[in-house]
Amino acid sequence: MTGITDEGIEIDRDFAAPPEAVFDAWVTRESFARWFGGKEVDVPLDELDYRAEAGRAWSALMVLPNGHAIAWAGEFLEVERPTRLVMTLTDRPEEAARARLVITLEPSAAGTRMRMTQETPGFTTEQREGVLAGWQTFIDVIAEILG
Repeated sequence: MTGITDEGIEIDRDFAAPPEAVFDAWVTRESFARWFGGKEVDVPLDELDYRAEAGRAWSALMVLPNGHAIAWAGEFLEVERPTRLVMTLTDRPEEAARARLVITLEPSAAGTRMRMTQETPGFTTEQREGVLAGWQTFIDVIAEILG
């Protein structure tokens, strides 16, 4: 299922690539910088602290086409190559609250089936729809990267 859930959002997506390649797209710093935010957004490597290790914090700066910058932060909770990644994220690093993001990968006839869920506590339905649309744009770029 792809859509809004009681807890947040959920996206199911198939990739014509093995689970290891999809996992690497999520956890490799350079790859993350290419797809996080979509095609029109810049995530400068010199502003990206992103090493996928359980218990390690991460941070990124997302520079929008209009020059506006959004700071992101979170923590890697579980890193189980190539089947599971659990992390937190927020675009309000000064606040303690973080949304939980879970990515699971399994082999499929096409290559890999990815299921992604993100909590959206306190979000309106409209905000959840925006989060869902944003992630789908990001994941489209992952698909392009993987070929």
